[in-house]
Amino acid sequence: MKAWILAGAACAALGVASTAIAQDVITARREGMRAEGRQMEAIKAVIDARGDTRPIVERVDTITGFYRDLQALYPVGSGTGQTRALPAIWSDPAGFEAARTNIVGALAVLRSAAASGDVAATAAAFNQVGAGCAACHRGYRAAAR
Repeated sequence: MKAWILAGAACAALGVASTAIAQDVITARREGMRAEGRQMEAIKAVIDARGDTRPIVERVDTITGFYRDLQALYPVGSGTGQTRALPAIWSDPAGFEAARTNIVGALAVLRSAAASGDVAATAAAFNQVGAGCAACHRGYRAAAR
């Protein structure tokens, strides 16, 4: 009987711990996405001002680093709580990975364009990154409540 009580307590503790871990990863991905949004806003400001695009490279590298490991921020069990992640992330992991890969590819083009100093090419590449983000959000993120 005592063993069953201890086993039950251990399982309850694991449930609480896994809930806390899931919330930690949800918080990390939300904060990460907000930070990447701020990076994109700063890049857009440079493009809109027709400024020197070369300093944008550092911002693009930061965004790319976040997206390289994006799937690690969506472990199984982190689809509930304060998240707008749709179940399709876990039911269609290949599609989610394809969306992530598309964004990383578009970021590589943006990086090259920004490094060249060509504002028009940077603007076009920036729009492609935005399109990749929008496509991912349509398929894998719930609308704001």
